[in-house]
Amino acid sequence: MAPSTETKDFNVATSVLPTHFILVPLVAQGHTIPMVDLARLLAGRGARVSVVTTPWNAARLQGIADSARRAKLPLDIVELPFAPADDGLPPGCGDDIDTLVPMFQALHRLAGPFEAYLRALGRRPSCIIYDRANAWTAGVARSVGVPLLFFHGPSCFYSLCELTVATHGLVEEREMCVMPGLPVRVEMTRATCSSAFLNTPAWEAFQKNAMEAIRMADGAVANTFLDLEGQFVSCYEAALGMPVWALGPLCLSTRDEAALACRGDKDKPTAVDQSAVTEWLDAMCTGSVVYASFGSLVRVLHEQLYEVGHGLEDSGRPFLWVVKESEVAASPEVLEWLPALEARTAGRGLVVRGWAPQLAILSHRAVGAFVTHCGWNSLLESVAHGVPVVTWPHLADQFLNERLAVDVLGVGVPVGAAVPDGEAVMVARGDIARAVSELMGGGDVAEERRRKAKEYGERARTAMAIGGSSYQNLTRLIQRFTPSDGNGKEQ
Repeated sequence: MAPSTETKDFNVATSVLPTHFILVPLVAQGHTIPMVDLARLLAGRGARVSVVTTPWNAARLQGIADSARRAKLPLDIVELPFAPADDGLPPGCGDDIDTLVPMFQALHRLAGPFEAYLRALGRRPSCIIYDRANAWTAGVARSVGVPLLFFHGPSCFYSLCELTVATHGLVEEREMCVMPGLPVRVEMTRATCSSAFLNTPAWEAFQKNAMEAIRMADGAVANTFLDLEGQFVSCYEAALGMPVWALGPLCLSTRDEAALACRGDKDKPTAVDQSAVTEWLDAMCTGSVVYASFGSLVRVLHEQLYEVGHGLEDSGRPFLWVVKESEVAASPEVLEWLPALEARTAGRGLVVRGWAPQLAILSHRAVGAFVTHCGWNSLLESVAHGVPVVTWPHLADQFLNERLAVDVLGVGVPVGAAVPDGEAVMVARGDIARAVSELMGGGDVAEERRRKAKEYGERARTAMAIGGSSYQNLTRLIQRFTPSDGNGKEQ
């Protein structure tokens, strides 16, 4: 978190300070979304913001750019030349798990165009905030002489564990070990930390480069808030030896309906699609619906989809289940049984094929549970809206995020997913139905879990409101990088 000294409330929107932030998100959807939320938040406080990205990602952000223009926010999207085909990659490789590491490597080609863009600006920008996966950005910032912050998308709990593993060489540990220096007891293996599917030489080289780039930064920006992860933010800040600015939940950065409608919307659904979901939820009782979705990156095999569908059906609860078009198209078997499932659960279940307006769903009064892959964006969105979770991690930071939700925050019930060891680990329908029933059932434990989720939702809104911890941290961040007139005075 930022230095704790109190400052007077400072609404930058009323000033004329030429503060200019350059944001460099990773092109993967789960990375781009929170950084664009941050861009809108900064612009809403009067800072000029330029989001630098590839042409393909810029096209996907067109709705965000249009929304910013309508709101008269000083936010623009800057395209750098980048052709994925030059590296044998498809245009949408950022959302394809099979090309994730090659895409990380290919993006280093943006360093030259990015430096040229910075040097061509009439005035040096105030600060660059880059996604930690874009390690190449650090060298460019140092070459041009611009202050640098890194944005790390996962929870501070995960980030602290990851840094501890790297600092103490625990990445070589194959057996269970206890993480030193954490405020809570955390036992984990190498696979738990990084997920077995990423334990490759290429991934380890990428991680090494990312850690080296972090050491060149002047601080970090975290999508979290102090009333959720305050103890881990403090420990992470101490471990890094630099300020960590907790500015989230960034998903609460706007209430503009047009902006929310295109948030994460790469498939551009029609208004009818969204209204159909809302109308279905409107007909349901408060807190009765189970929402199930597994993010943009996870690809669920047809055998597992079968278990998900039947597990939701067997739970006896109303459910809204999002299935990716790619999952349906790749599995003829799904096309055989999914219509029958929809027919059997008509009126109680709704299957959305493709994209769904997640924030609108989670904020609806009818939703009482979220079956999630534990990606930090989804988990934080659920917490911010007071919805408890059934945790079903698949890879990367998700297993540690599950530990945070279940063991530390007390807002989740695990479905029983195991850390993968080279092959997908199936979860049976009975486990899904059991976890849903446990989360949404009666009893003191279930009631306490729901109470905690609601309380964290209230704290999240307080953190983002004027005077809240995240609001004040953003004020300090902008003040920290506001240009001076050369005499130490703000212009």
